[in-house]
Amino acid sequence: MRQNNDMTVRSRGSAHRVACLVFDGVAPFELGTVAEVFAVSRPELDVSWWYSFTLCAQRPGPHRATGGFDVDVKAGLDALRRADTVVIPNFPDVEADVSAPVARQLRAARDRGARLLSICTGAFALASAGVLDGLPATTHWRHARRLQERFPAVDVRPGVLYVDAGRVLTSAGTAAGIDLCLHLVRRDHGPAIAGRVANRMVVAAHREGGQSQFVEQPVEPAPADDPIATAVGYAKENLSADLNVDVLARVAHLSTRQFERRFQEALRVTPGRWIARQRIEAGRAMLVDSDLPVEAVAERVGLSVAGFRATFKQGVGLSPAAYRAQRRA
Repeated sequence: MRQNNDMTVRSRGSAHRVACLVFDGVAPFELGTVAEVFAVSRPELDVSWWYSFTLCAQRPGPHRATGGFDVDVKAGLDALRRADTVVIPNFPDVEADVSAPVARQLRAARDRGARLLSICTGAFALASAGVLDGLPATTHWRHARRLQERFPAVDVRPGVLYVDAGRVLTSAGTAAGIDLCLHLVRRDHGPAIAGRVANRMVVAAHREGGQSQFVEQPVEPAPADDPIATAVGYAKENLSADLNVDVLARVAHLSTRQFERRFQEALRVTPGRWIARQRIEAGRAMLVDSDLPVEAVAERVGLSVAGFRATFKQGVGLSPAAYRAQRRA
């Protein structure tokens, strides 16, 4: 998702200053992503300016990284005062808030026009500082609900890889940080330069779809001693059949009204949504584990080709063909 991409920040002079703010528990992959994009000099690119990079923390010195090693941080929060872009690669404790000095510096950076960028749980740092209020934002799908619960003023978008809200940008977890950093290069220097940086990194310059393709979607089991379990078992074994509510109610020996009520009580989802999810999950497995054409997969899960493509795209964020290609690649 993108908004206001014409609001690119240009630095004064020949370099655009990027300050990467870390905490104890910094994630090495996310930190490495930021450094790879913004700390590596690229003299081979025909651009009038590039990025300068500073690693900073509230307390300079060694900071423990995930995996048991330390990252030696030389700069303090003064680096945020001079930065054109502030990046937070992650925030280790999603139940905590940033300190008052960090919150003040993040708000000050926003107020003077610097860009703020977070990867994965870094959105919690921005939210606790108050700079995400009223803005769309995202984070790792595992933490999206908690972000919304803790910060109701934030418009959380759990299904996307990243959100560009102009001066404030957020991404989902881990590899989505690559997508967002390259998006920023694309904003600053255009798609050709972003593509060349992506080639150097041996990654896609732009990925289709969103987080939905990666979200674990286990289906709640029905109680074994309940007639709903009979209908659930029948549906799983007969995905290619007509599985409307009337059919499943007859299998459960309940009226349609009773069946719908008891189904939602047992599985916390409507029968229609549950069936759609089952068909998507079965289709995902067949697309990856078999060479069946999409038409055959659609038939096996009880949908027309057009219906399967639409249902799959809505649930996963990619077309069946794109999902198969990406997972196999």
